[in-house]
Amino acid sequence: MKIPPQLQCLFSAEIEKDGESFVIDVPADEIQIGELEAGGTYRIALFPTESHTHRSSVDSLSANGQAQGPPVEEGETRRVEIEDIGEQGDGVARVERGYVVIVPDTELGERVAVEIQTVTENVAFAEVTERISYYD
Repeated sequence: MKIPPQLQCLFSAEIEKDGESFVIDVPADEIQIGELEAGGTYRIALFPTESHTHRSSVDSLSANGQAQGPPVEEGETRRVEIEDIGEQGDGVARVERGYVVIVPDTELGERVAVEIQTVTENVAFAEVTERISYYD
């Protein structure tokens, strides 16, 4: 797994259900040692431990118990921002729940309108329909 240089902390934690939400406690050491700030907004990635190779209810169910699939559909048009460039040179955008959309022929920081071509459980592939702008 490639670790991006922007990674600010990495730790293991258990997920707890609290009503309609799921909660992850961030250890105080991560806040004091790292550059995290209370009240800040951060992108969180969840990876199963090696002993949890099956999909957990957190992965497959929303807080209200409804099954969740990919947040995009084939033929759907979206506006996305290219946040990363993959190993093969394709643009990588993220939409709801961190779902990855691969967009060929794009550059880092570019904002584009795309049409979703192929959808899988973990990733979608899209084609650019309009070039909007670059990050300022």
